Amino acid sequence: MPLESLPLSLVIVLLVVVLTFAVIGIGTMLWIAVRLFSIPGVVVHEFAHESACQLVGVRVLEVVYFRFGDPAGYVRHEQPARYRETFVICVAPFLVNTAVALVTFLGLAVVVGTLEEPVSLERVLSAPRETLLAGFGLAWLGLSVGMAAFPSTGDANQLWTRSRLEWKRSPLVLLGLPVVVVIYVVNVLSWLWADVLYALALLVLAFSLVGGIIP
Repeated sequence: MPLESLPLSLVIVLLVVVLTFAVIGIGTMLWIAVRLFSIPGVVVHEFAHESACQLVGVRVLEVVYFRFGDPAGYVRHEQPARYRETFVICVAPFLVNTAVALVTFLGLAVVVGTLEEPVSLERVLSAPRETLLAGFGLAWLGLSVGMAAFPSTGDANQLWTRSRLEWKRSPLVLLGLPVVVVIYVVNVLSWLWADVLYALALLVLAFSLVGGIIP
């Protein structure tokens, strides 16, 4: 049946259905792309939690470095006996991810420094394939790991719970409250791309450091 012979209302319904499936398909593809992009960051984040548990002597029960689910990764461990153990486990990803991202960006800055001056898009595209692949890989790794540096709200909840339970016995626990507040704030600001901005700040820092060393 020709499309022109269909009632206008039916044509509109068909168009809405087609557009809906198109939007769902595009949204699903974007979701998968974001998840794939985040793999290095999530793996390093969970590895930091696991390593911190081993460092302070807390037994790890289960580790999922990455999955297509919510959360994308997690570490289940026994309840730490002391507040400082909880603190170390919760903040470890920030320290480890930041260090890994910064080192990766330093490598990227060195790779970019091998290009002929002045660096332009044309010179970048004409660079050897190995240089392009190395630059792309380092950029992906650095951004993904840097964006996953912030502890989750689950980490903040653990710290807050332990703080409420132990602050009377050990007033020094109160020193960890600003960290809890910062974690909550940055997770809220992640809707405003705070995690991306943090990773980009590490990128700028790395290029500044390499620029100061390599004239």
